[in-house]
Amino acid sequence: MKPPSEMKRELKENDTSPLYVGVKQVILDRIQSGEWPPKHRVPSENELVLELGVSKMTANRALRELATEGELVRIQGVGSFVAERKGYSALFEVRNIAEEIAERGHVHDASVIVLAQEPASPEVADALELPIGAPVFHSLIVHSENGVPVQIEDRFVNPGAAPDYLQQNFGDMTPNAYLTTAAPLSGAEHVVEATMPRAWECKLLTILNTEPCLMIRRRTWSAKQVVSAARLVYPGHRYRLQAQSGKTFEE
Repeated sequence: MKPPSEMKRELKENDTSPLYVGVKQVILDRIQSGEWPPKHRVPSENELVLELGVSKMTANRALRELATEGELVRIQGVGSFVAERKGYSALFEVRNIAEEIAERGHVHDASVIVLAQEPASPEVADALELPIGAPVFHSLIVHSENGVPVQIEDRFVNPGAAPDYLQQNFGDMTPNAYLTTAAPLSGAEHVVEATMPRAWECKLLTILNTEPCLMIRRRTWSAKQVVSAARLVYPGHRYRLQAQSGKTFEE
């Protein structure tokens, strides 16, 4: 455990939030950094009261919510422990499209259209949680399956998370594969929409402008840092989303 003074200092840095939120963040920071690994016993309510100078009600709420969110496992009469980490796959697993295509026994190919540094637009800055105009890396890649375009990957990357991004050969390795190594995934956000393709997207996907597409906006994090924000566009008749939850049984 870190010295009390440092934990209290971190708690004060969260003083704009309700106090229990600050206590949660102090605990989460240690879990996400690996300082407290899975099965590690976290401080009890009474220990948090002494360590952070908060009320028992505040400490209880922080531990209770972290347990509800799956970060902790609470065992009555024993204590609270860091939960085992699970691969990220809430509804959508963050996967490498090249691997998905290979699993179907098909051939993946990638055409790099753009790979450059650009100033962040207001939209990109907001997505990456950076100042407007800050330098960001931009890649635009068309992924094909057996020679047929199946995805436009329009991605902006935080240089602080992957400084060597522009030096990679994304004809041989996908951005997903590189970023997973450069900035290990700790979380992701997906937004799925139906959309009509833009003119340049029709050209890259070799489809008509009347053909609907599926669009996924994806943001990924490594620890507390946003790594990338991607806009993935798929021709509706060439792609489908599949998710599975709970137990399924085949006769």
